[in-house]
Amino acid sequence: MDQRKRRRFGQGAGWDPVANWYAGWVGEAGSEHHRYLAIPAVLGLLAPAPGEQILDIGAGPGVLAPAIAEAGASYLGVDASPRLLAYARRTHGAHGKFLLGDAARLDHLPGLRASSFDGAVFLLSVQDMDPLDAVLASAAWALRPGGRLVILMTHPCFRVPRQSGWGWDEGRKLRYRRVDRYLTPLAVPLKSYPGGRGATRSYHRPLEAYVRALA
Repeated sequence: MDQRKRRRFGQGAGWDPVANWYAGWVGEAGSEHHRYLAIPAVLGLLAPAPGEQILDIGAGPGVLAPAIAEAGASYLGVDASPRLLAYARRTHGAHGKFLLGDAARLDHLPGLRASSFDGAVFLLSVQDMDPLDAVLASAAWALRPGGRLVILMTHPCFRVPRQSGWGWDEGRKLRYRRVDRYLTPLAVPLKSYPGGRGATRSYHRPLEAYVRALA
């Protein structure tokens, strides 16, 4: 496989083997975290209006699509996993459109034009994407002047895969979060999912990396 194909499908290759497990775990409407925290937070920040064009980057099973459609906006989801997109089309095809593609190369997707979206969203997806600068530049390419970009992610200070965890201080009777590494960027293969169906990769970066890339 040449370098161009690796860049386009490399992220999807990590998610395809676990797509059925992930879609089943999240469910058609999203997990409790999606329904009660993540999606309401995104909607509050994005404030989609009727007639607007909204781009969901790293759409996965498409759980954001119904909420965007309910607001009267048009939804387009992009993801690198063919299996997750197949699930999204089956469950949410009535609420929007879904395209297969690399988040870092949106300008290569047929039918997408520069400066054509009023809003773009990374819903718990940007920490699974690399390289960050290219991904954010790609989102900027898709946004109209004055368009809104919403990134919802776990704060990287408290989620460093394999380098953070919970601990218990017996003397103080206190549960605490242990962080072993934070400032060093890491590409971390996550543990295989049940049944040996494969593993995904997470990209840890300190918060300042996102601030610099956005600037």
